[in-house]
Amino acid sequence: MNEKKLTNATVALAKQELEGGHYIDDDLILFDRFEDVPLPMEPRRLNCLFVALCLEGTAEYTVDTLEYQAGKNDVILINAGHVTNNYSLSSDCRGIAMMCSNSFFQEIVMEIHEISSLFLFAQSHPVFHIKEETAQTFVEYFNLIQQKVKDDSHRFRKELVSVLLKGMLYDIGNEIYQLQLNTTNKQTRAEKIFYDFILLLQDHFRHERRVNWYARQLAITPKYLSESVKQVSMRPPNDWIDRYVVMEMRVLLKNSTLSIKEIAQELHFPNQSFLGKYFKEHVGMSPLKYRKGG
Repeated sequence: MNEKKLTNATVALAKQELEGGHYIDDDLILFDRFEDVPLPMEPRRLNCLFVALCLEGTAEYTVDTLEYQAGKNDVILINAGHVTNNYSLSSDCRGIAMMCSNSFFQEIVMEIHEISSLFLFAQSHPVFHIKEETAQTFVEYFNLIQQKVKDDSHRFRKELVSVLLKGMLYDIGNEIYQLQLNTTNKQTRAEKIFYDFILLLQDHFRHERRVNWYARQLAITPKYLSESVKQVSMRPPNDWIDRYVVMEMRVLLKNSTLSIKEIAQELHFPNQSFLGKYFKEHVGMSPLKYRKGG
């Protein structure tokens, strides 16, 4: 019996399915009308970050088979790895949206781990409400980003868009932070474990990459930690550990004068060769090639 594989939802695929649109390479695509978003009626696994703001009407959809509805001033935020399906829009639905590749998103947030962790809130809250003034700020960011994306003659177009996106993500991150303060007492046990794991990871990923170590700090078994993290985030703990380590490697390679040997020491790798193999496995090129611009 042939296994049916899910189609991935990517920026590249969205470009193919949409005539026109505003995009940068296969890294970012913007939609100034909800009806232009290639909404799947069959399951698709997101291989990118999807961010949208509903301005009028309602949008219904499922994430990992759970049904959600977004209304006016609701943000839809779906991280990579989740399966979306069954999109439908009310006749008066209006909104804006963007899809951002994993690599571009990580480049944007690589130096600000706290923003990355705030977005983990969306793992269990893929839709949340924001204030009217915050929604207007979101729209202003979107319009400015769209304006710069359209200007393909700008020498630093992608870099400028990256800076604007970072500002936009800071504002969304602040909204998520405020929501977290109000929902801490409503967390499930698995969500609490996941949140505590990420906080530990942020402090210790430079010298600890063992799931067993994190489980001991949380006073639970490695199996329970793995099950809880995967239940909430759709990824095992090792994936999160690798993500933080690789992000730090990218930062040090691009923004420091440390030698690769010194970076290996900084991140507690046995030697430079081991770091090189680890980096190439996760990034697809050697640390030296990445430092020179890939």
